[in-house]
Amino acid sequence: MAQQQQHMQKQQQQETEEEENLGPQLVSKLESNGISASDVKKLEEAGYYTVEAVAFAPKKNLLAIKGISEAKADKILAEAMKLVPMGFTTATEFHQKRSEIIQITTGSKELDKLLNSGIETGSITELFGEFRTGKTQLCHTLAVTCQLPIDAGGGEGKCLYIDTEGTFRPERLLAVAERYSLNGNDVLDNVAYARAYNSDHQLQLLVQASAMMAESRYALLIVDSATALYRTDYCGRGELAARQGHLGRFLRALLRLADEFGVAVVITNQVVAQVDGASMFTSDPKKPIGGNIMAHASTTRLYLRKGRGETRICKIYDSPCLPEAEAMFAINADGIGDAKD
Repeated sequence: MAQQQQHMQKQQQQETEEEENLGPQLVSKLESNGISASDVKKLEEAGYYTVEAVAFAPKKNLLAIKGISEAKADKILAEAMKLVPMGFTTATEFHQKRSEIIQITTGSKELDKLLNSGIETGSITELFGEFRTGKTQLCHTLAVTCQLPIDAGGGEGKCLYIDTEGTFRPERLLAVAERYSLNGNDVLDNVAYARAYNSDHQLQLLVQASAMMAESRYALLIVDSATALYRTDYCGRGELAARQGHLGRFLRALLRLADEFGVAVVITNQVVAQVDGASMFTSDPKKPIGGNIMAHASTTRLYLRKGRGETRICKIYDSPCLPEAEAMFAINADGIGDAKD
């Protein structure tokens, strides 16, 4: 009997160890690897809350932290790289990892089928289209569905919502929560909301997001819209290089959060009408703003456009593994759903 108990305790210990290994490792873990507590505190103050964040950072970023010398930066990076696997792996192992990726349902069966079960975690999904195409409505629905159990198409995690246009409405979340028989107050408690007022503030909020994600389980990060503030903070061609550089840093920070914590990142983007000569020969002269920097940062790009009445059409504009196809969905009172015939 005593042997059985010991065996069960061992198993439980192994399971908890495995669970700990799955998530991101807190930066305080570096203390047991010979990094002083004061240096760890400096890293936390600079926005590095996990060992992964330190391992993924370029050396010059660590050198920019006050009190971190070149020798210290080398030692910190060396210790972080021992804890985070950053070498080569076989495609078989990577395939196994990919098969465990969680997908978050969009609320529409047709849209889920198009996206191969839903919005993928651990990568950036960009939604773009003109106004009234359902970008914000889709974000509101995802903010609730990410809280559902995994077997119900959710991510069993909280949601972080960065709003730049002032279009966040908690009433919409309550309507979607009712549809999934979830407690409205719990759903609202699980959504952390922040309003971004300028592009610098937008980037700064990601540092706070990193700290929150290190403390509890988040499944989704929404930025609606990622580019609205850049359109007004930077004007004309003279500031184009500065705008693209800042946007590039913001998107890189988003990608780092997706890699580090395995959250799904959903960003919305606006469109611009092409008014040059080439627009005469294209049936749809609208293209997403943000240029190549935006195009390369997003893993999956979805183009939303209006259909008849409440229906909207989603087209896969760019994806590493999904074929170019379209699906129809509808915006209902209780969030995104299937279009009625």
